[in-house]
Amino acid sequence: MSFEAHVVTPEREVWSGPVVQVIARGVDGTVGILNGHAPLLVQLAIGALRLEGPDGSWRTAVIDGGFLHVTSDAGNTRADVLATQAELAEEIDVEAARRRLEDLRSRLGGDDDEVAEAETAKALARIDLAG
Repeated sequence: MSFEAHVVTPEREVWSGPVVQVIARGVDGTVGILNGHAPLLVQLAIGALRLEGPDGSWRTAVIDGGFLHVTSDAGNTRADVLATQAELAEEIDVEAARRRLEDLRSRLGGDDDEVAEAETAKALARIDLAG
């Protein structure tokens, strides 16, 4: 049985539609959501988001943190991914991500290591997902 899922960022609604399963990477591990799941709030890590449609097809996106909020009322489940940044796999510019990764790797070891490491993780997630 399907339920509604929405993937949004502060700038736009990235995707919405019916799904039978949502798989996301939380800061404490991977979580899977099916229809009828108990209400839940998960802090998301940088990584892939997988959405299985009612026809068995999969849609994937890369998420740069945020939250997965699951509500369930009288058997009606809804999953909202509220992401800092999100891109569907088909939107990712792999070459730009590779260039960004090389630039960031050259900066590691400086004063902004934490920022560079987070940005490196984001670039790697995009490359892993799209190409």
